Amino acid sequence: MTATQRIGLILVSMVLIAVPGASVIFVVGRAFSQGRANALASVFANAIGCFSAGVAIAFGLGPLLERSELQFQLIKWAGILYLSHPGHSRS
Repeated sequence: MTATQRIGLILVSMVLIAVPGASVIFVVGRAFSQGRANALASVFANAIGCFSAGVAIAFGLGPLLERSELQFQLIKWAGILYLSHPGHSRS
C-alpha cells in the first residue's frame, strides 16, 4: 500500500466514522424517548453486536454464508424467532 493509498484510507475512514449511521440515530432516539440509562444500554448492546459480527467474519462466516443460501436463511430465521419471542425485551 502506497502512502497516497494510506492517506486516502485514513480520510475515508474518518468520514465514515464521523457520519452518524443507523446505530447513532437509534441511540439518540432512545435517549430522547427513554432516557440516558436505556441509551447507554443500547450503546453497549450495539458494541456487543458489532464485535460479534466482527468475530464471525474473522472466523470466515461471511464467505460461508455467501456460498450457502440454506445456512444464511437458518441464521436469519433464528434471529427473527429470537426477536419475536415474547420474552425478548423491546423496551
